[in-house]
Amino acid sequence: MRSALAHQLTGGKAVVINADSAQVYADLAVLSARPTVEEMQGVPHRLFGAWDGAEPCSAADWAAAARAEIAAAHEAGALPILVGGTGLYIRTLLDGIAPVPAIEADVRAEVRAMPVAEAYAALTAEDPQRAAALAPADAARIARALEVVRSTGRPLAAWQAETVGGIGDTVALRPLILMPERAWLYDRCDRRFALMWQNGAVAEVEALLARKLDPALPVMRAIGVAEVTAFLSGTLIETEALAAGSQATRRYAKRQYTWLRHQPPAEWPRITLQNSPPDSLVEALLHE
Repeated sequence: MRSALAHQLTGGKAVVINADSAQVYADLAVLSARPTVEEMQGVPHRLFGAWDGAEPCSAADWAAAARAEIAAAHEAGALPILVGGTGLYIRTLLDGIAPVPAIEADVRAEVRAMPVAEAYAALTAEDPQRAAALAPADAARIARALEVVRSTGRPLAAWQAETVGGIGDTVALRPLILMPERAWLYDRCDRRFALMWQNGAVAEVEALLARKLDPALPVMRAIGVAEVTAFLSGTLIETEALAAGSQATRRYAKRQYTWLRHQPPAEWPRITLQNSPPDSLVEALLHE
């Protein structure tokens, strides 16, 4: 969403709310392509860099914060505009989240220590429906499903059928999904990572590594962090790290493209222009 256009069309009463799972972290200004002060052009931006990297931001955490920001915008008579491509964040905000109780610490420790093959075999026995829906190597989702059924006595699907907290039926939505031509998109991914490298990505990762955070934290698994880390350690030379980072970006874009094509409601408009929608279309959406 173009900040200047949003500002113009809403009489200055717009608030842009981040829905990107990397841009939430203060530590990832460069590698997440977080908007600069100049790019914000005087329009209030919320939930950009709002989390310290040491604190993971779950979909539930983000959705709670987004609900508060949306309510505050409405109270002020402003139009909240959500931007970003983290589908799980948007789905949790609109549809709600399964009210799974806190997992017992001993159960979590036991499950997370299991080799993925052993965990998958256990899940097949204890929650066969969920196991059948997962790839045998999907360690994170297998562990989550297994710890849920062992800690609560109910399969994950049973909890997911009881989602709470969604606001999709209480707000008016004007969704717009951008689906640029793939060759253009992949070229943009390559140029984007190269610009990040030139504009401070290496120093950003150096500062992140100096904090000695848990490697399992989301901020440490963001695209580009591993590739820059490999360069800093001497495992990869600069050209190799650039190629690896660009490839990781393209792979993520491909997964995101596929998700956006199939997962959101079919009635949500999907724009396939090469770059971005014309101002007339954005204006129509804002004024409907």
